[in-house]
Amino acid sequence: MASLVQLFWSFFKIGTFTLGGGYAMIPLMEKELVDRHGWLTNEEFVDTITLAQTMPGIFAVNTATNVGWRLRGILGAVVAVVGNILMPILIILALAMGMRHMRGNAVAEAVLKGVRPVVVALIAAPVFRMAKTVHVSRYNFWIPVVAALLVWLLGVSPVWVILAAGVGGFLYGKYSEKREVGS
Repeated sequence: MASLVQLFWSFFKIGTFTLGGGYAMIPLMEKELVDRHGWLTNEEFVDTITLAQTMPGIFAVNTATNVGWRLRGILGAVVAVVGNILMPILIILALAMGMRHMRGNAVAEAVLKGVRPVVVALIAAPVFRMAKTVHVSRYNFWIPVVAALLVWLLGVSPVWVILAAGVGGFLYGKYSEKREVGS
């Protein structure tokens, strides 16, 4: 069982040491919540990430709320959220106060451009790890690829893609159920 202090410090670290926000937090969240503390299994972690993505609001806050509530109830949710957002709020305040001095600064712009590829890599790495957990195989890898292409190239709303995937999964489950009963 996680103590409130452990919960706070885990989410404080996640919020402090993650560049790029929400999805870039996934590797650190996985390491902290699954590998280090064992508070979640890989499957529970994927379910938590999925739930956090589908709910309105900030991904990191949704994740902290879910994990905190699961481990320590309402107080755990509050502690996890405060831990997660405290340092980013302080950093944003400091940047906002100093931003007018950095505008047009070639060094600051170069640093920000250099961080972008790192953020992409931080987001891509857990996608491939989670693909194993959710059993993406050579037979069904086309599903996330088609979903991404629909959203990215054709501009289809992610809401429609999620609804279609849910209906498709439900129908596939019913079809599989009938095949098992008929065998």
